[in-house]
Amino acid sequence: MIEGEVAIASPGELRAYLQGALKDGTYSRLHRTHRFCQRERSWLETLVVALGRLGHRGWIYREGSQRQVHVCETSADFLTSAYDARILIGTPEGIAYARGYFDAEGGMPRGDDARLYLQLSQKDAHDLSVLREILESAGIRCGRLHNPSVLIDPGYWRFYVRAAWHETFMRSVSSWHPRKRASMERRLAR
Repeated sequence: MIEGEVAIASPGELRAYLQGALKDGTYSRLHRTHRFCQRERSWLETLVVALGRLGHRGWIYREGSQRQVHVCETSADFLTSAYDARILIGTPEGIAYARGYFDAEGGMPRGDDARLYLQLSQKDAHDLSVLREILESAGIRCGRLHNPSVLIDPGYWRFYVRAAWHETFMRSVSSWHPRKRASMERRLAR
């Protein structure tokens, strides 16, 4: 199902999704590539498909022999860590950006029986505030942006999607991350 959504997404939505996902990526100046790292290879395969739809190549490899980490690397020139997502507020591309951001940096319970929460976290408070604005403009109400523990990590910021808007988030933003998507579908089917 995810492949079908990637196949019909507009180029603008794919670029926005990948920019959102890049919030958990790194840039290699030496190789001039962006790297997305995850334990789960399946989400990286989704990124490769999205990149391919835009005419760019992405390749996946396992990093190191002892680590359980996979990397998707790309030299796609449209990706930039200096991306200003404010231009996406109130647009379909804004929803795609939020989806990519959630897939890379979002949290939800792994167990379907656990109380649902949808959390977005990041070191960059400004980036998170723009993401929160994008969601709010789409009618998805969010809690306040806050630092949960200034003493432990003064640079860590997060906000939650309010419980009354969980279903709206899962239906409109959704996820292209296979594990998160499957969990959302099971919860919506109840």
